[in-house]
Amino acid sequence: MFRRHRRLRKNSVIRDMVRETVLNRNDFIYPIFVTDGDNIKREIPSLDGNYHYSVDRLHEIVDEIKEAGVKSVIVFGLPEHKDELGSSAYAEDGIVQRGVRKLKELYPELFVITDVCMCEYTSHGHCGIIHDNEVDNDETLKYIAEIALSHAKAGADMVAPSDMMDGRVSAIRKKLDENGYKNVSIMAYSAKYCSAFYGPFREAANSAPKFGNRKSYQMDPANVREAMLEIEDDIEEGADIVMVKPALPYLDVIRLARDKFDYPLAAYNVSGEFAMVKAAAKAGLIDERAVAMEMLTSIKRAGAGMIITYYAVDICRWLKEEM
Repeated sequence: MFRRHRRLRKNSVIRDMVRETVLNRNDFIYPIFVTDGDNIKREIPSLDGNYHYSVDRLHEIVDEIKEAGVKSVIVFGLPEHKDELGSSAYAEDGIVQRGVRKLKELYPELFVITDVCMCEYTSHGHCGIIHDNEVDNDETLKYIAEIALSHAKAGADMVAPSDMMDGRVSAIRKKLDENGYKNVSIMAYSAKYCSAFYGPFREAANSAPKFGNRKSYQMDPANVREAMLEIEDDIEEGADIVMVKPALPYLDVIRLARDKFDYPLAAYNVSGEFAMVKAAAKAGLIDERAVAMEMLTSIKRAGAGMIITYYAVDICRWLKEEM
């Protein structure tokens, strides 16, 4: 006798009842790009439907977020000034710091995460301090910790170091705790690969390196055992959430991390993944909504408990429509 699996696919009611992986609005974190200047809402060509916002126009995206039911955002900054030390990254009146204060003023319940890195703020475009044409790991830690502290002072609920320096989580945790921010949490970009899928983001954030590449600090795409070591170290150093980035080319890494660590796990559905779906949809090759839903379901099914995605506002609207 054979099993009749199709009995549980007979109609939408039974399919819904036995569905193993379900998306909900609590799963998603929306990236916001805040830029210096006034009266700016500028579409990002590489990220169709996403915008650069000046602080005075953040209310527009906040209105959209509230309407859609998005509960969490991650903030990236585009500063007016860049230098060798990325000084605007940790300035009290830096663009992220001002953006966080405005977001909290407009929407106090919004959970605000900040990207902690230097690439958007350094004149050379690398994620740390350069000595002899190399990123100096230990020197960079001091600056990364200062950036995180400045974000906490501005009102960030969580900081997310994306620089991939060794020891950054412990440096940030120590700095936050010493300054009275014990309740500000850390989401570590733990397994961040040196990926070809970041191209649209680098245009959006104006963060491409001016020389060389990031292979000496971001992970080799061929390695998975190393990713487990990175995640384990970040947990031991005090990370509250660990992350795999990108998501789609690394679903196996997400699955292994989920099986190995009983710990909150995030994944970043990065710009290149988003842009490919958008391009195929514009060409009339796919149903954008169906593909986006399937893509994000695959990331959650692999084991991610939360997903950073440029589709967050759209997906939350679609989920509301299906209720």
